[in-house]
Amino acid sequence: MSKCNTKSSVGTDVSNKSIDLFEIHVQGVQTVIKYNFDLYIGADVSDKLIELFGLSADGRGEKRWQIANSRKSILEFCDSIQDPSRTLIAMETGTHSAWQSELLEKRGFKVVVGNARKLAAVWMNKNKSDREDAEMLARLARSDIKLFCPIRHISSPVRADLAVIKARHALSKSRILLMNTVKGLLRSFGVDTGEITTDNFIREASKVIPADLRPAMTGMLAQIRALQLEIKDYDRKVTKLNKKYPDTAKVGQPGGVGELTALAYVLVIEDPKRFDSGDRVGKYLGITPKRDQSGSVDKQLGITKEGNNLLRWLLIQSANYIMGRGPDCDLRRFGERIAARGGKIAKRKAKVAVARKLAKLLHKLWITGEVYDPDYKAHCKEARQKKEAEKRNTPAISEQLIPQTV
Repeated sequence: MSKCNTKSSVGTDVSNKSIDLFEIHVQGVQTVIKYNFDLYIGADVSDKLIELFGLSADGRGEKRWQIANSRKSILEFCDSIQDPSRTLIAMETGTHSAWQSELLEKRGFKVVVGNARKLAAVWMNKNKSDREDAEMLARLARSDIKLFCPIRHISSPVRADLAVIKARHALSKSRILLMNTVKGLLRSFGVDTGEITTDNFIREASKVIPADLRPAMTGMLAQIRALQLEIKDYDRKVTKLNKKYPDTAKVGQPGGVGELTALAYVLVIEDPKRFDSGDRVGKYLGITPKRDQSGSVDKQLGITKEGNNLLRWLLIQSANYIMGRGPDCDLRRFGERIAARGGKIAKRKAKVAVARKLAKLLHKLWITGEVYDPDYKAHCKEARQKKEAEKRNTPAISEQLIPQTV
């Protein structure tokens, strides 16, 4: 039997299950391939319509559909397929892929969601259209699932909890934009904004606004105040969700990893056993370097920036704290060694490296349940030296058996 395993080493969500596309039987001198799916359907989804292309197992039978992008239309299409269990539906990641793949799987279909950033055969097509894309997806699914770099969406309840973090992040960005606008206008009138911080923004900014600027500033300050109250409300929701997911206590131990980052890590990763090592978590979150190697040329490139953007940003913010105001620890010393190499972007590289190492550390703490030790390396070295000293001071067994002469 030939298996096409969906486990991927790149920065995508991976499934632990494998898909048997076909079986190979040898009959005498003849090799017979038996496909485990009778129908392969490529689905190209837009906001209003879904283009579908069906391909039979032998590649000869073809059929096209076009349906509305609605739950009702999808269910009607599902009812028109005779044997969903022997039908494989292939689609790309997108706005609708999570709920649609979940709906199709509940109806008995096998669904493969491909990483859209990896499907160059689709988005680099010189004759690109929704119809062409659907056909390409079906043919790729029939040939080799690995070409999809398939992902697995997190469950609906977890996505709903993750939406709380995303909503808070959107409000926070809006607040930052308004604050920067206010500061910029104040500076343009010669006002010193050095004493204005996020915590005291409304109080301090109100004191230094020139009379001419007050008509322009009043509305923005009111919006900033409203956003601050909403963000505090979301912070209370995040605290409540941390109690719902007790694993956040394990990953929230290192300094710089607050409730928000710990919760985002637990929700995005969802199941730490999906990753056989912490290094794969770094690849999944897109904080590992890209590679472009050919012959003797191996270029140094930036990080891949794949995976969840929000969690990657939160880990970078944690690394900023560790490298800045954070207490002395192994992670900080690790970053300082990289920053000491010099160069214009050495500090930036150090922060990214610390974020990558932090992602790996959080995975280990989650899996093992160990208590975080900020000076783990030093303590391990001390324990090793103590053990070696005890070994040197302990006489060998043969020496203990020799009777001493009086």
